[in-house]
Amino acid sequence: MTAISTTSSSDADYLARMFRDAMAQVVTPVTVVTGIQEGVPHGTTVSAFTSLSLSPPMVLVSLDRTSELLSVVGRSGRFGVNVLGSAHSDVALRFARKGGAAKFADTRWLLDHRLPRLPNALGWLACEIEQMVDGGDHVVLLGKVLHTDQHDGSPLTYHARTFGTHTRLDRDP
Repeated sequence: MTAISTTSSSDADYLARMFRDAMAQVVTPVTVVTGIQEGVPHGTTVSAFTSLSLSPPMVLVSLDRTSELLSVVGRSGRFGVNVLGSAHSDVALRFARKGGAAKFADTRWLLDHRLPRLPNALGWLACEIEQMVDGGDHVVLLGKVLHTDQHDGSPLTYHARTFGTHTRLDRDP
């Protein structure tokens, strides 16, 4: 194990590489976060998503400071979270690319609680922004859940820079 302190730009670059490698060992859910502006859907793949509070129901989502979606949801004050299933890696890749509303061109979607919803997603949350918090090169959205829905299935996860899914451990008898 190596301890690192940043004192020069080369140390900072090294720390950034090591941080990315360390975070690649964390299993994260894969979601598509959506918003709508003037009837046009917007969305992006997000793995920085988690539950925050049960009472009231709240979630945390992190969006790149330069993302078009952040601008859209910042103006509307609302966002949707589509929790992807293990069969949706193609959807995750499509929404991870640049392209604005064009990402929806070959994707079935519907309007649910005035937000774009991917109907085949395992989970759906319609959220209202409670707070936006600066977080380095990202902005953290704290969202109050207004509506939720879910379907059974295996989740799409991201670990070691690749997609996978969760497998339950067998319990000892």
